Amino acid sequence: MPLPARPIHALTAALACTALLAACAPQADDGATTEQTKPFDGIAADEIITLSGTEPFWGMTIDKSVATYTTPDNPDGSVFEVSRFAGNSGLGFSGKLAGADVAITVTPGACSDGMSDRSYPFTATVKLGEDNLNGCGYTDKQGFTGDAAP
Repeated sequence: MPLPARPIHALTAALACTALLAACAPQADDGATTEQTKPFDGIAADEIITLSGTEPFWGMTIDKSVATYTTPDNPDGSVFEVSRFAGNSGLGFSGKLAGADVAITVTPGACSDGMSDRSYPFTATVKLGEDNLNGCGYTDKQGFTGDAAP
């Protein structure tokens, strides 16, 4: 009996997030991946995550299981549900927005948006359908440094 289409899409998005998180695994000096057994716990489940990127400009806020995706053409944003999971090197989220699979990866590491003097504590990668978006992130408890209104 074939599986319903929705679980297959959710599984595909979850697998994409897992692959992205695995690619970000810490490397040993000899290039081998170091083994970690503890899931990433650098962002608590109750922290509100804010992500943004340039070229193209986009933004996303994740609050528990709800994400809001914004663009200059849609400043009010589109709201969709996400599932969260912790990998060895960061967080992954998966969901669906307007019929497109969404895979979000948030990993620790200094990040610059390239347009301001801000420094962010997280990097972000978003696969939205066929589009790949890159950016930076922070949380309500782990903010960026630099000018609040550049």
